[in-house]
Amino acid sequence: MSAADGPRSRHAAGRTKSGKPRPGTGGQGRRKLEGKGPTPPAAQRPGHPAAKRASGSGSASASRRPADQSGSGSGSRRSADPYGSGSGSRRSADPSGSRRSADPYGSGPSAAGARRPARGAGEAAEFVAGRNPVVESLRARVPAATLYVGARISRDERVDEAIKLAADRGVPVLEAGPAELDRLTGGALHQGLALRVRPYDYAHPDDLLARAADAGQVPLIVALDGVTDPRNLGAIVRSAAAFGAHGVVVPARRGAGVTAGAWKASAGALARLPVARAANLARALQSYRDAGVFVAGLDGAGQVTVRDLDLATAPLVLVTGSEGKGMSRIVTQACDVLVRIPIAAATESLNAGIATGIALYEVASVRSR
Repeated sequence: MSAADGPRSRHAAGRTKSGKPRPGTGGQGRRKLEGKGPTPPAAQRPGHPAAKRASGSGSASASRRPADQSGSGSGSRRSADPYGSGSGSRRSADPSGSRRSADPYGSGPSAAGARRPARGAGEAAEFVAGRNPVVESLRARVPAATLYVGARISRDERVDEAIKLAADRGVPVLEAGPAELDRLTGGALHQGLALRVRPYDYAHPDDLLARAADAGQVPLIVALDGVTDPRNLGAIVRSAAAFGAHGVVVPARRGAGVTAGAWKASAGALARLPVARAANLARALQSYRDAGVFVAGLDGAGQVTVRDLDLATAPLVLVTGSEGKGMSRIVTQACDVLVRIPIAAATESLNAGIATGIALYEVASVRSR
């Protein structure tokens, strides 16, 4: 066959004279489809890194087998090690005898120093990004550590106001490039302006009782269970400060912490009212009960209304749950009484911040009488 016949022959093999594609064999002809079978493990695939490591560890263990068997008498059991003989040799070389994890966030010895705290948890600084959020945070007197201004950005009145507010409050103003601002804010839309907020210094739940004793007043404390919105936390702190509460208790996990959003929603009340953080909220409530403080939980199924609460004049902890799920079962069991806010039947529930404000107002009214 000549070179000129090649393309024509290949073309004719796939098409009929009319130019239409030939019908397929349907998997019944000489070239029928065949399955490749199950995928072999990575250690059995030629060229895979796991196969290279397996072959390398196998040759190394083969060269060391006589010495291992003569030295320990347990060489027959070493072959059953799921980590292979290579891991066994690394484990024997470790003077502590423990297997170290390569994962810096795992359970190895180096994990404690490498684990980073969550943002907004009170142990790490938080960054507010964007011109409007930064200006609003500075207006709300959020405790700021540093104001970062982008180099060679277009200046407007918001940038000028942010720099002026920071200078008036003694907040350092630093110039940063776009890459540095992206790194600090985690890639957020910063518009050339970022504010580093100081970590919040949480109080201990017992400090709130001591604060009431120092003031010579009957303790009134607010506890939050499952409230995850920092703006709700800020609004509750604002209401608690307005109606004479001595502090707010939040859980260390599954709850909102004091962030820049909470500072803005509190309108400066966080600077006057402490927020305590409890590792176990139910245990903290039980500790309050042991100290002679009654615990009242807000619940739509409560038998007593807030206005008719006789314990309002006694030392009291008012517990608010999330808007959707309410209080958890273990926190509900730690309450002495469940109280409700009378609302219209058409309304399913109230916002956590609004409900807490109403309950605090009713308690303050009873105490004033």
